[in-house]
Amino acid sequence: MKRRQWAGWGVLATLWASGCNGGDTQPPGPPADLVPSGGGQSWYFNNPLPAPLSVMVLDVDGRPVPGVVVMWTVESGGGAVIPVQSTTDANGIASTSDSVGLSTIQRVSAAVDGVPSPASFNEAATSAPTSAAVSLQSLAFNPQNSVVQTGGTVTWMWNDGAIGHNVKFNATDPTPHPADSPTQATGTETFTFTTVGSYAFFCSVHQAQGMTGKVTVVH
Repeated sequence: MKRRQWAGWGVLATLWASGCNGGDTQPPGPPADLVPSGGGQSWYFNNPLPAPLSVMVLDVDGRPVPGVVVMWTVESGGGAVIPVQSTTDANGIASTSDSVGLSTIQRVSAAVDGVPSPASFNEAATSAPTSAAVSLQSLAFNPQNSVVQTGGTVTWMWNDGAIGHNVKFNATDPTPHPADSPTQATGTETFTFTTVGSYAFFCSVHQAQGMTGKVTVVH
């Protein structure tokens, strides 16, 4: 049986919760099917995937089943899932966080007692970049979002003609982070990131025009 992939869980859960299931007020039956979500992600070795792996547990009539234990297993490719056991919520959904490890391809399964076939997830991973370059151009940071590994460098380059920009960081960013730059029309600034986390930055002159960016530092 080809297993469904469901992206609109919020809509489905709302329909069931509001009684839009044909007036059926009977509780759901035992688990009969698993609908996976979150498969096919591509990220970096030994770092949690950006989105969790999830399954919706359904009965034979397609109704979400709450309170069901889901067992998560890394079938191949190494890495880890945390937790290895989770329980479906009121909308029949259970989730786990997954790290791929050092293999380029990983396979994870989600199994429920009474459901013959587990749900499968295939994820991919590569080495995180050691450097990134961000161009300040056309009143924007290009690219807006960058990823580097710890010890990696990011270089900001001013390329917007005579238009002056600066690069400033939020006080809530991890430390250490780059010092705020002056407003200028030329030049470069390079920083080596040593702490895992998310670093949001902006141009205070053109922030209202959406000139913001982010550096994500991974292991």
